Amino acid sequence: MKFVDEATIRVEAGKGGDGCLSFRREKYIPRGGPDGGDGGNGGSVYLVVDEGLNTLVDFRHARLYRAGNGKPGSGRDQVGKSAEDIRIRVPLGTLVYDDDTDELIGDLVDRDDALLVACGGEHGLGNARFKSSVNRAPRKTTSGGAGESRNLRLELQVLADAGLLGLPNAGKSTFIRQVSAARPRVADYPFTTLYPHLGVVRLGVDREVVIADIPGLVEGAADGAGLGARFLRHLSRTRLLLHLVDIGLHDDMPETVKAIRAIEAELAAWDSELADKPRWLVLNKIDIVDPEKLPEIQAAITGETDRQQPVFCISAATGEGCDALIKSIFRWFSEQETERG
Repeated sequence: MKFVDEATIRVEAGKGGDGCLSFRREKYIPRGGPDGGDGGNGGSVYLVVDEGLNTLVDFRHARLYRAGNGKPGSGRDQVGKSAEDIRIRVPLGTLVYDDDTDELIGDLVDRDDALLVACGGEHGLGNARFKSSVNRAPRKTTSGGAGESRNLRLELQVLADAGLLGLPNAGKSTFIRQVSAARPRVADYPFTTLYPHLGVVRLGVDREVVIADIPGLVEGAADGAGLGARFLRHLSRTRLLLHLVDIGLHDDMPETVKAIRAIEAELAAWDSELADKPRWLVLNKIDIVDPEKLPEIQAAITGETDRQQPVFCISAATGEGCDALIKSIFRWFSEQETERG
């Protein structure tokens, strides 16, 4: 299924049914009085979370969602039938904006979330409602209210605990395949990842962490180069960033440091809050590096980049070092939960 993370739709709630003007007319019952019933309520439009969805592709084909109108009232105090509400299914993590005002209407981040985006019109009142001691034969009714209508912009931001980022071919997809059941495409050329992937990493029976993998970033990504920039927002909900760096192809240390700083610059240019998130450096592809040189390389990178966050050495291809990294991730999240109380 094609991955789509943006869509624009129009929602229109139904009009309320009109109240009825009617008088009771039966044999042997003179002056029966008013018996016009109320109309029914117009249908409302809701957005509801469906955990089975992970894309907004359906909204590329169906853009208009219109609820039904309430039925008008009738004689003998019969109330018109209210229209059914429309419930539109969206993926977990969908942001909903008013496309005309750019106002954020809601953020669907819980499994049971249901967001009212267009309220149906109120029912009109029949003339029976206006009967009083001084007005025995009212001819007054009210019309049903108009339903709300809106143009909505939907943006999907995947929900993950940690996010992977790095240059193309840094080994992000290989890593997520190594530590989870996710199976993103892996090949020996850049940009094999074309859309975000989620991998669930489990430690024990009841402990799990969700990791998001996005397409690789290139220099100038914040200005539109490459693929990764349009997916950076999927990392905005994460609490921890894992910055993967390919050290297997960089015999020249300045080139490795340059690659690290290029990603840091793109994060800062895109979103300062994202750049300020905790970010661990993960030096990948140690399986093709001389083991005797590895401590020297790690120390040099740590010194050149002024790292305050942890640095890990792994091989996503062979799994070396991945277990220690995953355990450190779980330990970090546990400490964060403890601090939050």
